[in-house]
Amino acid sequence: MSNSADSPPTGSSPARGRFRPVRVLTAAVFALAGLIFFTSFNTAKGTNIRTDASLLKLSDLIHERSRGNGELGEANASLRDDVEALAERDDGSTKAEDEKLAGLEHNAGTQKLTGEGITVTLNDAPPDATAKLPGYPEPQPDYLVIHQQDLQAVVNALWQSGAKGIKVMDQRLISTSAVRCVGNTLILQGRVYSPPYKITAVGDPEKMQQALAASKAIQNYMVYVNVYGLGWKVTEDGTVTLPGYSGTVDLQYAKPVE
Repeated sequence: MSNSADSPPTGSSPARGRFRPVRVLTAAVFALAGLIFFTSFNTAKGTNIRTDASLLKLSDLIHERSRGNGELGEANASLRDDVEALAERDDGSTKAEDEKLAGLEHNAGTQKLTGEGITVTLNDAPPDATAKLPGYPEPQPDYLVIHQQDLQAVVNALWQSGAKGIKVMDQRLISTSAVRCVGNTLILQGRVYSPPYKITAVGDPEKMQQALAASKAIQNYMVYVNVYGLGWKVTEDGTVTLPGYSGTVDLQYAKPVE
């Protein structure tokens, strides 16, 4: 019998002991996948690492700082009252000097002010607002929100009418106050507010309303009120009391680097 039957046929597979790089590569891939899963588990510690819910958002930080500034303002006002009470016990000043100081504090806006007042309320338009009058384009998002110049126009008109004092939201304005908007929020003296914005002024109600009506900037704003639905409301409040300014009066300014 020929021994050709015991020889491997032509084209047969290699011997079983030959090196196979595919198997090694597969094992390496599985090992790497296991390392990635372990790292993800160790990083997550049972939380969902695909969400940013646990991250501190910038808006959250701003509102947290605003609340902190509000609390510090209240604490500062309380301490100022205590200091003034202690000073009045025996400050060695004359009655004329005390009256002069009281007048200066009144003009500076650091003391409460009571008198006849009005309140102006501004608010954003509904997000789905459309043009109410013919001939006007459909609104851009910018048309539907209160802007810094709108608030400044109201404040300026009230000052021009002879208002004795003004507060925006719950804060009294003084000579160094700046009404600034960032996005659709108001930043006033370190605190953040969202619409509706309320501006209350003490003075002659009739003169203040006349000044509002005569303001060119407010007349322009009223076009957006009538066409796109921005909020505008003026109410006579009778006798109101404005709080005294309780924040710092130190001016902050840039200094050159030495």
